[in-house]
Amino acid sequence: MSYQPDPAFAGLFRAFTSDPESIGAHLSMQMAQRAARDPLIVSTGSDIVLFPGGGAAPRIESFRKSTRGFIELTAVSHLPLALAYLARMRELAADDGDDAQWRTDARRLLGHVQKTRDANSLALWRDYVNLASFAGYEQKIVDLVDYTCGASLDMLERALKDPALLRFDTLNAQFFAPRGGEGVSVPMNDVMFATFGLAYLDIVYRIGNWLREQRLDWSRAMALVSGQSGRPTAGVTWASNNMCYLLWRASERALLPERVLVAPHAPSFSVVQLPDEAGLAKLEQDYRLLWLNTRASIEVARELFPEQAGYRFEPQTTGGMPPITDLRDRAATTARLRRIMEDPAQLLSNCVADYIVDQLHANDNDPTRVPIPGFTDVDYPSAGSV
Repeated sequence: MSYQPDPAFAGLFRAFTSDPESIGAHLSMQMAQRAARDPLIVSTGSDIVLFPGGGAAPRIESFRKSTRGFIELTAVSHLPLALAYLARMRELAADDGDDAQWRTDARRLLGHVQKTRDANSLALWRDYVNLASFAGYEQKIVDLVDYTCGASLDMLERALKDPALLRFDTLNAQFFAPRGGEGVSVPMNDVMFATFGLAYLDIVYRIGNWLREQRLDWSRAMALVSGQSGRPTAGVTWASNNMCYLLWRASERALLPERVLVAPHAPSFSVVQLPDEAGLAKLEQDYRLLWLNTRASIEVARELFPEQAGYRFEPQTTGGMPPITDLRDRAATTARLRRIMEDPAQLLSNCVADYIVDQLHANDNDPTRVPIPGFTDVDYPSAGSV
């Protein structure tokens, strides 16, 4: 017979917090009644919702896969990495002499790259993607995409004929980090950082403007970063989840960092699969109770231990990334790329997040003035010349 706790002890355990009728649950409900009109911001891996409070309808904004330009730029960001993954596949297959899979994937990738190069145009970026944060950048983005596709096509075609090109020392010397005159004219490390930077610039610009339009009382606001963001192991702390930093800076630092909670195991939502009105109301109640249940222990501790030094939460930038001192600081940008790939706790966008947020604030929220390493300081060949 399996062990079961003594019923009396189990009842005492549940009486505190693990039962819907527990003391902890009732305290959270009391706190929820008092905070019913306080704004609650919930961010998931792709969307952000404001529950204004007092029964007002939620307001929702997207910032990832469902937004204009995100897939397009991210696809280009990933293209150089796809070649690196093919190189790793070739290495692993070398011992058994079976290179069919990487060759099949390389040929399939070739087709996708060619279609993307054909679809890339000024009209696509200016009229279809049509983002305010990219205004004036459209032709340069066309050139960047065309260059990346052209250089990748050339490397793939040559590697299919000479697999030795898919060695990492060769890829680094000719493709990712070539010295002057020894490979591609613009290193793919620059391309990856630039495209990450452009994609995140749009996120910060749009979400920041959207939050400011809400005219929130940030001193009363509750914020929750809910569910999975990116990799299952990533973004589970304040420092590694860049939405925390974005919210804090968007509030002009009026939102207390301790009021931004990360709850990776909390329920999530998506604009493409939103619940009905009743479901949204239930979701808001669940989020409020989750936030307030956590807050309850903080408030109790501050009253219970008055003689002890209180815990003070100090916000940090995204995971202590190397600072970027100027546009030509390739050591820092490449170190950031390595960090976000090698550290399972990091969101991929963390390689640029804190830098873009700070630069946008430093440049009066004008995206055209934000210097992006690998983009602002690079002249990409005109489309079609690669």
